[in-house]
Amino acid sequence: MPSNQNVGFFVTGTDTEVGKTLVSGALLLLLQKKYSQVIGYKPVVAGISLIDGEPQNEDLVTLALASTHEAAKDISNICPYILETPSAPHLVAKKNGIALNYDKMLDGYQVLAKQVDAVVVEGVGGFKVPFHQNKDSADFAKDIGLPVILVVGMRLGCINHALLTVEAVLGRGLTLAGWVANTIGPMNLLDENIQSLQQLIKAPLLGTIPHLNQELAKTPYTKLALETAVSYIRLPD
Repeated sequence: MPSNQNVGFFVTGTDTEVGKTLVSGALLLLLQKKYSQVIGYKPVVAGISLIDGEPQNEDLVTLALASTHEAAKDISNICPYILETPSAPHLVAKKNGIALNYDKMLDGYQVLAKQVDAVVVEGVGGFKVPFHQNKDSADFAKDIGLPVILVVGMRLGCINHALLTVEAVLGRGLTLAGWVANTIGPMNLLDENIQSLQQLIKAPLLGTIPHLNQELAKTPYTKLALETAVSYIRLPD
């Protein structure tokens, strides 16, 4: 369990590319309405591209944009490991001879959590993405002990993915604070799928984000994109 008592959430998803960063940024904006100092954190990212002429990670640019604490001005404060290749972190690290230190990931979170009023931790890929041989993203979620918010990417197969993730979250003694339905593309019986998930997941639906237009969906997300997501979701009670 975390040593601080600040407000915070761990955001996980049914898979990679389902909108965890969009929801994490939107949650940070919602928290800004209640708290002065908020910040995003991610234990490790994999994938760097040229953004404004500099090699950066899109997720971290978005988290920094939505944070108010000055520590977010230095990306290394909100993510201790930034890997170049977009793939599973443990594989990229091994290929590049990088030893991912789990304690360093936890320490990075704890340092920030003690300085802010609220923190949003974005997980890596799905809930159980490996960090190295012995630790994964689910272990990190359990060790920091924050309530979990699940982002369900609304596409074929999402019900199974969502229920397995919920089972994994609850099985670790964590609180599922709620879930967000993120419409990531056209889907048959979208409303019916959401209704089924509402019946099957014993946690509140915090909102449904419609499919964003091409401009808003571009990453790293703009402030307008995050504000658009904010208009469709709420914080857990």
